[in-house]
Amino acid sequence: MKTEQLPVSEYSIFNATYIKAAGNVEMIEELEICLHDFIRFVQDIPLDKFDYRYAEGKWTIKDIIQHIIDTERIFAYRALRISRNDQTPLPGFEENDYVANTDANSRSIQDLLAEFSAVRYTTLFLFKSFSEEQLARIGVASNNQISVRAISFIIIGHQKHHQKVFQERYL
Repeated sequence: MKTEQLPVSEYSIFNATYIKAAGNVEMIEELEICLHDFIRFVQDIPLDKFDYRYAEGKWTIKDIIQHIIDTERIFAYRALRISRNDQTPLPGFEENDYVANTDANSRSIQDLLAEFSAVRYTTLFLFKSFSEEQLARIGVASNNQISVRAISFIIIGHQKHHQKVFQERYL
């Protein structure tokens, strides 16, 4: 399935930003391609930029990479629950609290990228395991309806959004 085939009724207005940022891509293929693109992109960032903040109180590149990892884990968990027809409304999460409670800046960039790769591969296996029926299932997360397949495009778009932020504000 490609992004343009995803009905707008399967995600919230808030998530439309990430769906759009994903581009018109094929779900499984892009989950893998953007993994490798992101790793190459981050490996080309000068070492002195990883702990840089472009303004007071803003996250570092390492903080953002950890944020991408945490967010992907949360979204993959949501996809799993919804795919299994769990109708329990799933809560949102406060991203700033998550970032404040990591130790990303003391970690090496290689360690963060290895964790990112591991998380993405588990996400890939998860989404590959879903049937078309499971991908189309809709649940509630953060007080909004969302489909399993929309979650995959949100994961892709969220990563691409932050990669663009790196380019515009950090490099």
